[in-house]
Amino acid sequence: MVHRPLARSLRGPGGARRMTRLDGPSAINCPSCGAGLDILGGGRVVVQICSYCGTELDALNDYRALRKFTEMERPETPFSIGMQGIIDGVEYTIIGTLGMMERWRGMTWRWVDHQLYSPTHGYAWLTFENDHLIFTRRFRRPLNPSWMSTRWVETAEAPPVVFDGRERYKYYETVTSEITFAEGEFTWVPNIGDKATTVTAMSHKHMLGFSDTGREREVERSKYLPQDETFTSFGVVPEYMPGKVHPLQPYKAGKNDAFLRNSALVFCVLALVGMIFVKGTERRHVVLPPRTFQITELPQEVSFEITDTEKLSALSFQTDVDNSWAWLEVALYGPDGAPLFDAGREVGYYHGRDADGRWTEGSRRTTLLFRAEEAGQHTAEISVPEKGTWYGSAQEISRLSVSADQGRSSILWLGLCALLFGLFFVWRGAKPALHKRARWRGSDWTDED
Repeated sequence: MVHRPLARSLRGPGGARRMTRLDGPSAINCPSCGAGLDILGGGRVVVQICSYCGTELDALNDYRALRKFTEMERPETPFSIGMQGIIDGVEYTIIGTLGMMERWRGMTWRWVDHQLYSPTHGYAWLTFENDHLIFTRRFRRPLNPSWMSTRWVETAEAPPVVFDGRERYKYYETVTSEITFAEGEFTWVPNIGDKATTVTAMSHKHMLGFSDTGREREVERSKYLPQDETFTSFGVVPEYMPGKVHPLQPYKAGKNDAFLRNSALVFCVLALVGMIFVKGTERRHVVLPPRTFQITELPQEVSFEITDTEKLSALSFQTDVDNSWAWLEVALYGPDGAPLFDAGREVGYYHGRDADGRWTEGSRRTTLLFRAEEAGQHTAEISVPEKGTWYGSAQEISRLSVSADQGRSSILWLGLCALLFGLFFVWRGAKPALHKRARWRGSDWTDED
C-alpha cells in the first residue's frame, strides 16, 4: 500500500477563516517559553506552533497563546523550518512541519509534510515519504466529473476515472490518515489526531487527492520532484536512496539503455543467423545404416568407421515402445579397443484420451552425440537391461533399430548466446513496463468476479 499525504485545507476550518495580516513583525518571542520565533509565512497564516514548547499561538490576535501540544514525537526529516529552496523555478520557504501517520490492518506508515510559502506563488506542501520528495498544491482546474467520492469507488465496477482536459486520472487508493506532530506556521488550525479521508487518482505523472475532512472538501495535485536537485536546493546533502518505487516516480532510463537493448537484439539475431547457417551447411554422412535387433537378441555389438574427428558423430535409436518404456545402455569403444564412454537413455512413449481429447507424451527415438578422438573403427555395445509398461493397450519394447552418422555440427553455444541476448533484450525492453507495474502495485483496487 502506498501512502499519500493527508489532504490539508489551505483555508481555515470550514473555509470561513480568511482573515489576512497586512502588516506584522518578522519575529516574536513565544509568550509561553520565551523562545525567539521567526515569522515566515505571509499574511494567510492563522496559527504558529512553537518549535520549542509546542504552544499554539494565534497569529490573528497578537500571537496569544491558545493551547499547548505536549509529548509529540518529532518525525525524522532532513528539512527544518526556515530552509529555503527552489521548486519549479520558484523560491519557497519551509514554514511548518506536520508528522503524518496511517494505520491499516495492524500496519503503520509515517511521512512528513512541510508547509511551504512563496510571496509570489502562495502556499504548497513538500512531502518527505520513504526518502522520496513530493510537491503538492491546491488544484483549481475544472474536472469531469468534478469529484471522486468514496461511495463512487465502493459502487464502481471498474476503477473510477476523471479528466482535467489534459490528463486522465485513474483511481489509485483511499487513505485515512491523521496528524501526529505539528510545529511552525499554518494557514489552518491543525489538531493532533485530526483525520481526513483522501481518495487518490493517478495519471502518468500527477496524482489528484480528493480530501474530505468532514467539514470541507478539497482537491490537490501532487507530482514527483527531481530528487537530488531539490535536496541540494534546500541545503540538504542528497544521500537518500529510496528502496521502493513511488507511485509518482517517473521511469528514468540510463544513458546507455537504448544502446544496450539494441546491441542485445543485434547479437541475438546474429546468433540465430549463425545457427541457421551452421545447420544449413551441415553435411551428414551415414557410417552405419539402420540395423534392427529383436530385444531377445540383445546385447549386441555394432561397428562403424569414423573419418571426421572435427565434427560430431551420432548414434540414433528407434524403438517400438507403446504406452511403455525401456532403458538403453550404450558402451562405445575406440579403434584401439579402449572405452570412450558409457551412457544410458530412457525411451518412453505414452498416449491416451481424456476430457480435453487425445494426448501423447514422450518419444520412441533417442540420440547420443559424441566427438571421436581419433579416426578408425568404433564399436558400440548395446543392451536393454530394464523395460516396463504403463496401462491400457500397452506394448512392451520388442525390437530396436540403431544407426550412426558423422559430420554433425553443434549449435548449443550459439543457441545459448541467442537465448541470453534475447532475454537481456526482453528485460531491457520490459523495464518501463515493469516500472509502471511497480508504480501501480500499491493501488487498493481489486477486480471482484
